[in-house]
Amino acid sequence: QVQLVESGGGLVQAGGSLRLSCAASGRTFSIYSMGWFRQAPGKEREFVAAISWSGGSTYYADSVKGRFTISRDNAKNTVYLQMNSLKPEDTGVYYCAAAKNPWSAVPRVMADFGSWGQGTQVTVSS
Repeated sequence: QVQLVESGGGLVQAGGSLRLSCAASGRTFSIYSMGWFRQAPGKEREFVAAISWSGGSTYYADSVKGRFTISRDNAKNTVYLQMNSLKPEDTGVYYCAAAKNPWSAVPRVMADFGSWGQGTQVTVSS
């Protein structure tokens, strides 16, 4: 099992930027694909972005494509989500997740992830 701890959330005005970090511990980070999800009040958790174990492949939800960038630093056991041009509809709790299986292709649905962080709040004001 891997432990995931998110940080970097906060309150920002529309058009601003935030960078979320997710620190992993407990197993070999570099062989697991990683992802970010978010959950707005009263809504289901939704996929935001994912990155392969090597960092060579990424995938984004259409709603964030061109504004968000996912990256990872395997030497630091950390995955990042750079969020630019934030909109009020980006508000929610952002969760980091690790794939269930090592060396997997870029996962895109919740069922492909086996470990989750506790979440970090992102609030975008208009």
